[in-house]
Amino acid sequence: MFRSFAFVIPLTLISGSALAQEFPVTLEHVWGSTTIEAEPLRVVTWGWGNEDAVIALGVVPVGIPFQSYGGGDNGIQPWFETALEKLGASAPTVMSNSGEPPFEQIAALNPDLIIAAFSGVTEDQYALLSGIAPTVAYSGDAYSSSWQDIARTVGKALGKSDEAEALVADTEGWLADEFAKHPVLSEISFASANDYDGSIAVYAPLDSRIRFLTDLGLKLNPSVAALAPADGQYFYPLSYELFDKLEGDIFVTYYEEQSALDAWLATPQAKSYPPIINGGLAALVGTEQVAAVSPPSVLSLRWGFPTYLDVLVDAATNVAKR
Repeated sequence: MFRSFAFVIPLTLISGSALAQEFPVTLEHVWGSTTIEAEPLRVVTWGWGNEDAVIALGVVPVGIPFQSYGGGDNGIQPWFETALEKLGASAPTVMSNSGEPPFEQIAALNPDLIIAAFSGVTEDQYALLSGIAPTVAYSGDAYSSSWQDIARTVGKALGKSDEAEALVADTEGWLADEFAKHPVLSEISFASANDYDGSIAVYAPLDSRIRFLTDLGLKLNPSVAALAPADGQYFYPLSYELFDKLEGDIFVTYYEEQSALDAWLATPQAKSYPPIINGGLAALVGTEQVAAVSPPSVLSLRWGFPTYLDVLVDAATNVAKR
C-alpha cells in the first residue's frame, strides 16, 4: 500500500539568502564552454528535468518543453506544478517537443540563457541554440548526469551555486535518512529491467536509474554487468532464454498501467523467474510515479521517492521473510 505524504520544497532554499554569485561564469560541457556574462532573467530549458532544478532554485523559466511522460494534457509534471503554486507563479510557455528543439519558439521567448544540461542536443543543435542565447549543454554522455550534477550546473548558471549545494545536501540527507529506516534494503541485491518487444531490456550499471539506487546503498547484482555488452550502453536487450541468468534478490521494473504489468506477470517468462517466484517483485506503477524517479530530479524526488521506497521495501521484506 502506498503511503500518503506531503510534498515538501525547502522554501528557505527556494527564496535564497546566500551571497550573490559574481558574473561572468563559465561552464564546460560536451560541446565546449559557455560564458554567462550577467545574472539570467529569462531562462528556457530543454531536455528532461532541467526545469525542475531551475524552479527548485527559485527561478521560474519562461519556456519549458512539453513533457509527454507524466506531464498530463498540459505537458507540465505535477511536482513542477506544485512548485509554481508555492511560488505563486504563472505557468511558463510549454514548447512543442517532437524531437529537435523548436528553435523558432525558443527565439520568440527572447531568452538570455538556455539550459540543456540533461539532454541529447547535438553539436549542430547546440550551435543553433547558441545563436539565440548562451546555452549550457550536457557533460559526459547524453542523458547521463546525476540529479546532483544537474542541480549544481543549474545553480552555477543562475548565480546560485551556494543555494544549489545546500539543496543537494538537504536532499541527500533526506534520502539517506529515509533509506536508513529500512536496513533490509542493505541486505539484498537487485536487477532492473522491463519487457520490451519480445525480450527483456536490462538497465545497465551506467543508467541513471541504476546509479540512483546504488548511490542510495542498494547492491546491483553482479550478473547485470556480467551480461552487459562491452559498449557501455545504458540498457541492453536480453533474450528470454537467458532471463534466469539475470539474478538478484529483488527485480525492479516500471509500468505505466497495472493492466500492462498484470499481462506480463501472466506470461511463462515472468511466472518462472526466480526473483518474482520468491516475492521479490518491485514494480513501480503509474506514469507520473515512474517519471518522478527514472531519472529523478532534485524536485521530483520529494514527490515520488516515498512511493518508490515503499515498493522497494515491500519486495525486500518479502524476500527476507523466506
